[in-house]
Amino acid sequence: MEACCLTSNSFNKTTELVPVSKARVVSYTKRNHNLNHFHCKRVGFSSSITCCHLESSLPSDDHQKPLIDADWRSFRARLVAAEQAIRPQVQEPSVDPDAAVNYPPQSSLGDKWAHTIHEPEKGCLLIATEKLDGVHIFERTVILLLSMEPMGPSGIILNRPSLMSIKEMRSTVLDAAGTFSDRSLFFGGPLEEGLFLVSPKGGGDEVGKSGVFEQVMEGLYFGTKETVGCAAEMVKRNAVGPEDFRFFDGCCGWEKEQLNEEIRAGYWTVAACSPSVIGLESGTLGLWEELLWLMGRRKVW
Repeated sequence: MEACCLTSNSFNKTTELVPVSKARVVSYTKRNHNLNHFHCKRVGFSSSITCCHLESSLPSDDHQKPLIDADWRSFRARLVAAEQAIRPQVQEPSVDPDAAVNYPPQSSLGDKWAHTIHEPEKGCLLIATEKLDGVHIFERTVILLLSMEPMGPSGIILNRPSLMSIKEMRSTVLDAAGTFSDRSLFFGGPLEEGLFLVSPKGGGDEVGKSGVFEQVMEGLYFGTKETVGCAAEMVKRNAVGPEDFRFFDGCCGWEKEQLNEEIRAGYWTVAACSPSVIGLESGTLGLWEELLWLMGRRKVW
């Protein structure tokens, strides 16, 4: 898998930190473009399960892979909302007119919520700040962190639709027997990888019970190109619908401590959110602005 990382050097030989998606394995090439250097390395997105057996009986609760208990996220959000409610209301000195959206006033936690947190965690969002304006790939992006592995975190950009379907993009990696050929393909990041999100609707959560897909937060899972065949099989058995999936070409990744350095440098605001904010049934247009409003109509930077 290849990734492109952007750094910039000034004429006086000083180096400025800018966000990059570095690989975590050796073997790389390099090319120069004016003052920008794109370092291409190889990475891998691990997946330990490559098939599912829906016809077989499910394992007992004692042997099931434990799912994330996402109720603590809602509990934390209520604590944050309660704390904000008792704070004196301070008028923001300035609000970016481009970011201001005329949403109705937020009176309670509600179904959709988002608030800032201090440290990145699995299932959190990275919201690009004004320091990334002009960086085409990451400008006003919203990234969902899928994992916080010891080697480094990884995630996908949520709000970069390609406006083309999997069939039109000829992405055979994510098109298992044509099951998802009409689904839109999103740009997930500069690292070469095929990933998808799935958020099952209805009563029983067969996706979670299968143990094949990795849970990101309550009701939201992700899979890789190795598990797309199982996803297609679940669609054929009506365990989940094709509209419950969103597919991504590419992903983002950081080396250990690299993301924390970028956060301290002010390139990202870290936020927790409700699963409904990432609702796969709706589009991503205005997601960046909506998050600003959910966090109090404040500028992210």
